[in-house]
Amino acid sequence: MARKPTTSSIRLPMRVWDAPIRLFHWLLVVVMLVSYGSVSFATGSMAGQLMKLHIWSGEAALFLLTFRLIWGFIGGDTARFANFIRTPLEGLRHLAHVRERSEDNQIGHNPAGGWMVMIMIGLLAVQIVTGLFANDDGNSTGPLARFITKDSSDTLSALHSVNFNFLIAAAALHVLVIGVYARVKGQNLVVPMITGKKRLPAATTAPRMAPPLLAVVVTLVAAGLTALIATR
Repeated sequence: MARKPTTSSIRLPMRVWDAPIRLFHWLLVVVMLVSYGSVSFATGSMAGQLMKLHIWSGEAALFLLTFRLIWGFIGGDTARFANFIRTPLEGLRHLAHVRERSEDNQIGHNPAGGWMVMIMIGLLAVQIVTGLFANDDGNSTGPLARFITKDSSDTLSALHSVNFNFLIAAAALHVLVIGVYARVKGQNLVVPMITGKKRLPAATTAPRMAPPLLAVVVTLVAAGLTALIATR
């Protein structure tokens, strides 16, 4: 005779990621690819146009980062920094069990994933700020480059170039970890970031989502701040 499923064994679809977080994630992927491609192929007669595209992608990244920073304080439960930033020790303890196959009962970022997010945001912030003051020794300069000396701009340009390698490495590590979770732990982290939903134990309390109107307001604020900085 088959055992009747208990309440703790029943798993139901639950919304864990709001639309703003998912849009931020996938738009950032697109922006990074455009930024990388526009610099990598910026040679010959297309160099000028591709550098303009690179600057536009940088402004898009500034908008996305501004939105994410604001949303990290006033967004829904899984978006707030305070709800997923743990101590480094907790992150290491979580990684110690990465080889164990288990059900995914995590609401939002796990302790290690939370640190990965913060590292990515930190590297992205460095990339954007240095880009605002950078120059390419040609016809392209960041919107704030005129406020500093050429030597200072050159220094920030070099940092901008080097930091992008760290940003790409962090993104590659992020993808690798997602693959490890899928292969080793049997946990698909990609689908929830697309659909916003994850199957969790029926007794799990659903995380609070921020109202859509708040996301619209934050979008307008982020767009305004981006325009103010990028057009100075």
